[in-house]
Amino acid sequence: MKQVGTTLLFCCLTVLAVTLLCGCGSKSKVRVLKLAHALDVTHPVHRGMVYMAERLAEYSSGSMRIDIYPGGQLGAERELIELLQIGSLAMTKVSTAPLEAFVPDMKIFGIPFVFRNDEQRWKVLDGPIGKRLLLAGEPFFLRGMCYYDAGSRSFYTKDKAVQTPADLNGLKIRVMKSITAVAMVKALGGSPTPIPWGELYTSLQQGVVDGAENNPPSFYLSRHYEVCKHFSIDEHASIPDILLMSTVVWKSLSPQEQQWLQRAVDASVVYQRKLWKEATQEALEAVKAAGVEVTYPDKQPFIDAVRQMHDSYKGTSLYTLMQEINAIE
Repeated sequence: MKQVGTTLLFCCLTVLAVTLLCGCGSKSKVRVLKLAHALDVTHPVHRGMVYMAERLAEYSSGSMRIDIYPGGQLGAERELIELLQIGSLAMTKVSTAPLEAFVPDMKIFGIPFVFRNDEQRWKVLDGPIGKRLLLAGEPFFLRGMCYYDAGSRSFYTKDKAVQTPADLNGLKIRVMKSITAVAMVKALGGSPTPIPWGELYTSLQQGVVDGAENNPPSFYLSRHYEVCKHFSIDEHASIPDILLMSTVVWKSLSPQEQQWLQRAVDASVVYQRKLWKEATQEALEAVKAAGVEVTYPDKQPFIDAVRQMHDSYKGTSLYTLMQEINAIE
């Protein structure tokens, strides 16, 4: 999407945002922020955002409120991003994948095995690199507020476990609509097939695809384990969720309101990451009980298989970013 460029349009958007999101009217003087996302209400990320709303109400002594619209009530991720850009929505949660169209360096999260381990991943996300990426969408009216833990993605399949890259040969694997995700599955020998998340269960049932890749809680909560009985924990990519805010709305807040909101966001990050760790363990136990074979293949053959993909980024900003990440111990 092209950057909105005129001062007049920006002013109109600001007026629209203030009108729509200022609150419940002059009588109550409550600032209401609308937050919409596509997740189920049982999801750890949704629960983290509910915690954020509770903390904001507490910190602001009731003068600010977040109304949450889960389950895709107001649209899919791409549509919600566009609503943020025009100021019709205050906040949303998205995977970094759809942000690639707005912030090309977000592709870094889809590159397989770019992080050595979870400890290094959080050092990157919580450090200068992560903060720089959060604000990289501001020219497009998108302000990243924080990263929520979405774990690591692994392959799950219907008929056989993926123990080596060779096991992906001939398999149609569902991926997100992401150039990086498509390239990753191709590099590993599979046939990438972009399919919307809401259509995946039926696509697996009908044989449109042979498998998919995601984190344990999503595999469990989507009930994909009813169709796919093999979950191979290769942890090829760690794609975080990002809490996004419309810069139109952010700039309409007073410095005090911005401080309250950021404090609530930071509190929710700590809470959500704890929830995620618990949900991952619970999900793995639940799918095992449902008859899923959970295996832990040797990662090195997968790392070797994508080395050429890594080299293909030489001479680009992504390769520079990969080197920055690799330098972090």
